[in-house]
Amino acid sequence: MPHDVTAPRAGETTATPDVPYYLPTGSERALFETAHKNRLPLLLKGPTGCGKTRFVAHMAARLGLPLHTVSCHDDLTAADLTGRYLLKGGETVWVDGPLTRAVREGGICYLDEVVEARKDVTVVLHPLTDDRRLLPLERTGELLEAPDNFMLVVSYNPGYQNVLKSLKPSTRQRFLALDMGYPAPEQETQIVVSETGIETDRAQMLVMVANRIRGLQGVDLEEAVSTRLLVYCATLLQAGRPLNEAVQAAIIEPLSDEADVKQGLSETIDALLG
Repeated sequence: MPHDVTAPRAGETTATPDVPYYLPTGSERALFETAHKNRLPLLLKGPTGCGKTRFVAHMAARLGLPLHTVSCHDDLTAADLTGRYLLKGGETVWVDGPLTRAVREGGICYLDEVVEARKDVTVVLHPLTDDRRLLPLERTGELLEAPDNFMLVVSYNPGYQNVLKSLKPSTRQRFLALDMGYPAPEQETQIVVSETGIETDRAQMLVMVANRIRGLQGVDLEEAVSTRLLVYCATLLQAGRPLNEAVQAAIIEPLSDEADVKQGLSETIDALLG
């Protein structure tokens, strides 16, 4: 991803007590701000643990917007997003879902791993992702128009895409899209240091391990080592745990349940670290 003026300059910080830490790797902050200003929806694509959710939280705080986050799953329905009638105190009352609250009040509605949700969810999103910016609520008879400060952001992991779980082209083309890969080694090292306080040379060692595993061929891994796992590993090291234990618990075990795969990872890391 090309670098631009959104990358931190000398003396610039990317976090305050109210803004979660996030280190830009390119022009993603500028693109997000432009999308919000122009009322455009945004799709984030990238592997697990590369910083998609942290990026959205950072941008919501940076823009001063409420954030409504939904972790999508197989049983998530359109009603879970829009709302439903519930029995309260002997009365049946309508309770808004997170998407409806965001449309009514403004703010960012973030659907994490949207492809995991049921297909009726994307049908609800379509009127919000074009120039209408409308949310029909059939159960209440309302037709809500999104305010200017409403923004829809969704994410998914292309590595998990298959025939049954993918975004249709007609849905993808309703969004701006941003590809978020793993940071460059220098940036990933800085992230690990900033998140955990670990020494730079030890963070560099963990990043080197991650990149070696990411480059392995013929290893049966659904996912590579995420930046999140490196932060976990560094946290264990900072807490005084031995290196081999931290690597085993934060890198090897989360990546696979297969004994031969774990053995191969251990041998690779041992050879790299000496």
